[in-house]
Order: sequence, then structure tokens, then C-alpha cells
Amino acid sequence: MTSWPKRESVEHMRLLLSNDLKRQKLKLGSQKQMLFPSQGSETHFYGNDLSWLHYAWIDIGTPNTSFLVALDAGSDLLWVPCNCVQCAPLSSSYYSMLDKDLNEYSPARSSTSKHLSCSYQLCELGPNCQSPKERCPYTVNYFSENTSSSGFLFEDQLHLTSVGGHEHQGAVRAPVVIGCGSKQSGTYLDGAAPDGVMGLGPGEISVPSSLAKSGFVSRSFSLCFGKSNSGTIFFGDQGPENQRQSSFVSLDGKYNTYVVEVQHYCVGGTCPKQSGYQALVDSGSSFTFLPSEIFTKVVTEFDEQMNATRFSIEDFSYCYKASSRGLPSIPNMKLVLAANQSFVIQNPMFTISNGLGDNFYCAGIQPIPGMIGIIGQNFLEGYRMVFDWENMKLGWSRSKCQDIGGSAKLPLTPTPPPSGLTSNPLPTTEQQRSPHGHAVAPAIAGKATPKPSAASPDVVSRHCAMSSLLLSLVLCLCLI
Repeated sequence: MTSWPKRESVEHMRLLLSNDLKRQKLKLGSQKQMLFPSQGSETHFYGNDLSWLHYAWIDIGTPNTSFLVALDAGSDLLWVPCNCVQCAPLSSSYYSMLDKDLNEYSPARSSTSKHLSCSYQLCELGPNCQSPKERCPYTVNYFSENTSSSGFLFEDQLHLTSVGGHEHQGAVRAPVVIGCGSKQSGTYLDGAAPDGVMGLGPGEISVPSSLAKSGFVSRSFSLCFGKSNSGTIFFGDQGPENQRQSSFVSLDGKYNTYVVEVQHYCVGGTCPKQSGYQALVDSGSSFTFLPSEIFTKVVTEFDEQMNATRFSIEDFSYCYKASSRGLPSIPNMKLVLAANQSFVIQNPMFTISNGLGDNFYCAGIQPIPGMIGIIGQNFLEGYRMVFDWENMKLGWSRSKCQDIGGSAKLPLTPTPPPSGLTSNPLPTTEQQRSPHGHAVAPAIAGKATPKPSAASPDVVSRHCAMSSLLLSLVLCLCLI
């Protein structure tokens, strides 16, 4: 046994202090700090006006500029309109649900902005640049509807507020990588994410990964989508102790997306045989998508249990008309994930009308080629979803989507940041990938037609998006 140093010596006091600090960490270790955007933890849902995605207000730069960014767990890059050559309209007059104009980012006006050169490790194709001192460009290409964002990468400060942990609530300014999106196309010009996208994926370039790398919080975050068109977002949240959990799994031997193993898809008390598959958990997808073979089994069982006349409304083939007596009993749906963890779907249906006064209820699931499904926003509603990459777990617990303490959401006024606050190192690599090695796009559905024909749907519920899922995207940090 190692002997203690002489009593009251410097070594003795240092050892006592070290032991005290260790005890404090053991006692307080569970009280981890969490962060949320400086304007508040609340997220927003604007329906068709902003293409059925969920959004949060964030502040970037010095002085700070506000942006309403779409929240997307299926991609990694945070980009905002910047030095615009071709961007979506930013005037609130274009969006009926907004009461203030959206903003454009200007790195030149932010004293904390720094351009990232081609020699920077996050610039994947830096060796192909003509000079390592050139600015690092990025291009995000979507294979559906010619949708893309392109520009250059910068580093700037993201304004956040801390809650929990060992310290009082206060302001935090965290360095993050930002895509200065000067040119957008496709649905980005038609109401989808006009003020940018916050990629929440596990790639090193994402905001959750950057915050963890800088030591602010654990490498996790939570999203909660409530039934009142709002929810919450917290960085560093690892969920309550009693939450259900399932491990993330690899695809093609790689862990680079939020993918879980679905062992069964159950309808009522029936779980069709061979209904298991792998699914990407994606907050940027309005609907849930099943591999075609699984989809057929599930909807066949669902239709039998509905015991009502089925209608096809546009892209949705499993719709049922509400009569004067109401809607037939809707069978329960649940996913059984690995380790026999049940994920009960709170609201598997959405409402739609045909313009003739007829209301229909449709199953919010669609088929998709291949064997990788997507668990979208409609299945996540009513849950506090925890994406814990530190422990490689997806967690979920029933929630009314208030703040972590259960009171009103947190747009609290933070205390001023401590003087002399310095930036922390940025992540060293960037990976933004899809289930098969390509980057994953947010499942952006373009704005629905303002004046549909009488034969097409004209009123869609909160979950509805009337265009195909944008599945594949290529993110390349390359010359534009």
C-alpha cells in the first residue's frame, strides 16, 4: 500500500483536494449540463406553410443573427442562407404563419466568423483544391426534385443557454461549423427550410457532435414533438432513468446514422411473420416508410382489422371515410425493437379531405424500395426521443413535450457569458452519410399546391406531406 505524504505538507493537501474532487464528481455526476438554443427550448411546427417540418430559432455570430432552421436527425450539416445568389424568399409576407422576416447570414458582419480553408480536416476534397488556402466549398445534392444547397464552410459561434449540471443557468457560445449557403434549388426555394437546416446526425460536423467534442455536453440530444404544433430540443439530454431504450445498429459494418433494429411491426394483437427490418430514425421525414415487402404485410393486416371500405387518396392507398357514426375502431400499432422493447404508435392516422366535404383517415405509412425503413415524425409524436450517441442508444418516454423539469418551455433570459470565454477546438472529420454510405437528406416535402383541383386533397392534417421522400443526398466538400 502506498503511504500518504507527510501531514500538512503540500503533497498531503494536494492529495486531499484530489480526493474531494473525485467524491464531488461521484455525487454530482448524474447532474449533467444540458443546452438549448438561446431563444428557448421550444420547437415549432407550421404545417403546409413550411412544408410539414419542425423548426427551432437559433442565433449565430457576433452580433447574433436569428435563423429559423429545420431540425433534421437524418443529416449532419448546419447551413443557413448566406451571401445569397439564389435563396428562398425571406420576407414574412411570403409565409402566413410567420410574424417576422427571416434572416441571411453574412460572415463579414460577424466578428467571430472564420472561413475554413481547403487544408482544414473537415474539407473532404481539400487535396483537390488549387490551393490549400482557398475557402472550403460544400455542395449538398438531393437526387429528388433537383434540390440542393451549396456555398462555403465557416466556423462561428452558436448561442445557447445551459441548464442543469453543477452551475447556474447561463449563456454559452459554442464554436460550430456552418454552411454558408449562397445557392439553393428545388424545394429549398418553395417553402421547405427557407432559413436553413440544422443537421442533428452523429457525424463529426453536426452540432451535437461539435458540442460534445468541445466538452460542453454529452454526445446526445432529445427532440419532443407534441400534439400542439410545438415541442422541445435539448442538447446533452440522455433521458430519464425509466425510459425505454434500444441500441443503434450498424449498416454495412459502419455506425454513422441513427438506425435501430425493428424485430416486429404489430397491428392490434397480430405481429405478421418476418416483419422485421432496420429503420433510420429521422425527424426530417414527415411520414414513416416501410420496406415494400413489410409494408404489404402490415397494411393487409391493418385493412382486415379496420373492417371498413378502403379508399385511395392521391399517394395514400389505405384511407377510410368517416361516416355520421364516426370512424371504425382503429387497431393499435406498435414496433417491437431489439431486446423486446415496445414502441407504441400514438397516432398512426392522419386526416385529409377531398375538397367535396368528405373527410378521410389515412394510415401514415408508405412503401420504400430496399430493406431499410424510416421512422418519421408522425411516429415520434408524443415521445421524448433521446438520440444518445455516447451510449449508442435510442431512448423514448411518453411526454407532453414541456421542458425537462415539466414546467413551461425555457425561453429564459440567460446570464451574460463569462469574460474571456475562449473557443474550443472543432471536430476533426466530417461524415454525413445515408444507410448505404451516401449522405442522408431531410425528408423535405415541397409546399402543397395552394389551389388544388376538386379531385385532389386540399386540407391535410399536421403530418401530411404530398410529395415523395427525398431519400438520397450526396454531400461533397468540393469545388463549386
